[in-house]
Amino acid sequence: VINYFYMPVQDIWCLVHSLMPLCDSAHSACVSRTFLRSWRCHPKLIFTEETLGLKRTEARDFTSRVNQILKNHSDTGVKILEFVFDDRNNVNTCHLNSWLQKAVTPGIEKITLFLPWRYREEYNFPCSILLDGRGNSIWYLDLTNCAFHPMVGFDCLRSLTKLRLYGVCITGDELGHLISNCFALEELQVWCCMELICSTIPFWLQRLSCLTVSECDMLRVIESTAPNLTTLDFFGEPVQLVLRESSKVKHLKVGYSYTPNAVSYAITKLPSIAPHLKTLAIYSSSETVNTPMVADKFLAIKHLNIHLGEDYDDAVTPTYDYLSLASFLDACPVLESFNLSVDQSDMQHDSVFGDPSLGLRQILQHKHERLKKVQIIGFCSAKSMVELTCDILKNATSLESLTLDCIYGAGTGAISDSVRCGPSRSGKCWIRSQAMILEAHKAVGAIKRYILERVPPAVKLNVGGPCSRCQAMDVMLPQLSSV
Repeated sequence: VINYFYMPVQDIWCLVHSLMPLCDSAHSACVSRTFLRSWRCHPKLIFTEETLGLKRTEARDFTSRVNQILKNHSDTGVKILEFVFDDRNNVNTCHLNSWLQKAVTPGIEKITLFLPWRYREEYNFPCSILLDGRGNSIWYLDLTNCAFHPMVGFDCLRSLTKLRLYGVCITGDELGHLISNCFALEELQVWCCMELICSTIPFWLQRLSCLTVSECDMLRVIESTAPNLTTLDFFGEPVQLVLRESSKVKHLKVGYSYTPNAVSYAITKLPSIAPHLKTLAIYSSSETVNTPMVADKFLAIKHLNIHLGEDYDDAVTPTYDYLSLASFLDACPVLESFNLSVDQSDMQHDSVFGDPSLGLRQILQHKHERLKKVQIIGFCSAKSMVELTCDILKNATSLESLTLDCIYGAGTGAISDSVRCGPSRSGKCWIRSQAMILEAHKAVGAIKRYILERVPPAVKLNVGGPCSRCQAMDVMLPQLSSV
């Protein structure tokens, strides 16, 4: 804690100056010798069009503005360095190298480099600027759209705790060289790195707790032996996941970009790969097979989130049986909360208002004794979804609340409000297709007809229907069918 009472007045002014935005700091240095001295060792050099005060028509002045600022800087005291620019700024890579060479000095803590997409193969981040102790104080490194090729024995980032690579040309071996001596590393994020084929996380990264790997299309294997990895997020094409000493992962998000059946993969493979999970989130672009019954259980999962997206026909695959998700609930004996999100522009499942001779199916011997909270966003009138909801109401003996929202991505208003418009510029809700607004009205009808009477007195039912202001329409429902 800084005791300002005992600080010299000049030091206080320097502290105030260091907290100013870059543009304000530069202006104030023109009117005060104290601020001028402080400006020459300003700790935050954040170079964006906004901080440089550039209008859109002045975009090409980016280089000259940065050159002028760095020319007047003393080359010492920089703690935070950021370069964020796009193609219209027309920055030459030679200038960028010279800026980094001048600003990356011993004591620097954070580096962010956000480049346009075309720099991905054009610009090679210079490892040399991290040599001679200049990289040892860095705890945060964020690189976007460049190449990075550390060599064997790279040992320049011993204080690094957070590393984020987005669109970086780096191989699996080079990533290993980069992190092999980052003993303080706690969080690693790798996004859209298309040269990665195999990612190996060594066991001596004992402080690593969070790993994110997303949309690295060539990736085939993720192997981790980091003993304290607790959170893993993966999104992309299916890979071989080998956790070994990291099998104690407690929080996992998994999703496929284009390959279907992420839910089926999760229930059949993950119990043995990550047996200690407490929370699991699954993002599926398409489910073409029903969720199977399995013998292996998730013995520790308390929170389960499943997101189902639409296939190429703008709908969840109509042959997918929502009721089969009951087998996933059955595989989680200590589950406490279940969230299901269904995002589609058309509902092609058989409706509960269809053939009146077909009653609602029931699954015997399914007990969800610990389940307390259930939420279904994008609830529709699909017969199998109504059957899943009824199965939960019957077998979740500890259920406390059930939320059924018939509009996916509804406004920010409370779910119980009839007017749900959010604070958008138009003042209206985000409008789904007219087909799904019609379907939402049918879903409300299905809740009233088939679900409402099955809700136990101890369960709080929350129903989110269409917005009465933006999405009102007259809907005629079929006559009551037998159940």
